[in-house]
Amino acid sequence: MTGAPTDLTPAPPRAGRRSLARLAAVQALYQIELTGAPAGSVIAEFTAHRLGKEIDGDRYAEADRSFFAELVGGASEHRGQLDGMISAALPPEWPLDRLERVLRGILRVGAFELCHRGDVPARVVINEYVEIAHAFFEGKEPGMVNGVLDCIGQLLRPAELGGGDRGGGA
Repeated sequence: MTGAPTDLTPAPPRAGRRSLARLAAVQALYQIELTGAPAGSVIAEFTAHRLGKEIDGDRYAEADRSFFAELVGGASEHRGQLDGMISAALPPEWPLDRLERVLRGILRVGAFELCHRGDVPARVVINEYVEIAHAFFEGKEPGMVNGVLDCIGQLLRPAELGGGDRGGGA
């Protein structure tokens, strides 16, 4: 990993408010999993103390707060369903609980968005979370994110993604 996942990594200046909300949602899910805090309190903390704030001399751009809250709340509420889809898309030798917390968060939020935000094109969702994976990982993890989310996208939105050969897992 290239940085501490609980620190809001300054996003590129051209990153949109929704992209920033996705990044913050992954970090919030990491915090939820690490601390066991309820999603509502983590959403409130991020909204009050992180999104659009200055932290350690770095000014963070304003994320789409309602989109952030929807992603964190939805991924938390539907975690069982999302974990089932993610697990089915992973190779058997890589069970979900073996993945790093940040990677699980990326996959959960991405899967939530594919499932519950049909207004966002599937290719956009997949690309956004692959980019987030690149922010945290330098190895094969971004490719795994691409493969898993593409597999889920092929199942949920085959017409949108061409419905072709899904390949084998991640």
